[in-house]
Amino acid sequence: MRHMYSMCTETDQQLIKATLQGDTRAYGKLVEKYQYFVYTVIVRMLKVPEEAEEVAQDTFVKAYDALPTFRGDSKFSSWLYRIAYRKALDALRKQKRIPLSDVEVETILVADLDTALEQLQQKERTRIIKKAIASLPSEDAALMTFYYYEDLSVREIAEIMELTEDNVKVKLFRSRKKLKGILKEFILPEKTKHNGKAI
Repeated sequence: MRHMYSMCTETDQQLIKATLQGDTRAYGKLVEKYQYFVYTVIVRMLKVPEEAEEVAQDTFVKAYDALPTFRGDSKFSSWLYRIAYRKALDALRKQKRIPLSDVEVETILVADLDTALEQLQQKERTRIIKKAIASLPSEDAALMTFYYYEDLSVREIAEIMELTEDNVKVKLFRSRKKLKGILKEFILPEKTKHNGKAI
């Protein structure tokens, strides 16, 4: 599913052109358009909302300063998300909280992720999925957010995270495994609540 702030590339190009011509309001529209998703990616990596807000602001300042270098070879959103991802990594490095992607998470696989969740109401399902993604290691959380919430392709994710497409596919597979295990832990209490016993 596409995020509600996503718009066509042509509109981005018009706003970028206006910004470069000195129209700061045009850049404000770009910030408004992408601020939710930029913050979402960063907070899922850093896990701390206050830190994420600061890094998100730094991301837009960096993007503004670097805007003259944007050549349009990729979508503006991908270029912006790459800056956000790097800024979040920098923050983690300063706190000596990486490499978090190497953390091994014990997983209990569910045969089918959709089947495992279909018994839950949509609102509860969304809450559980968001909570599960937030509990993933930083790189995995960013990857799953790009893939499932912004509906980016493997190629686009590889560009943002500066990985090969094959590497992204492998990481997606591993991240899904971790997510399934975490979701199972969230779902079991729900089942226990309804059935009176663990499954």
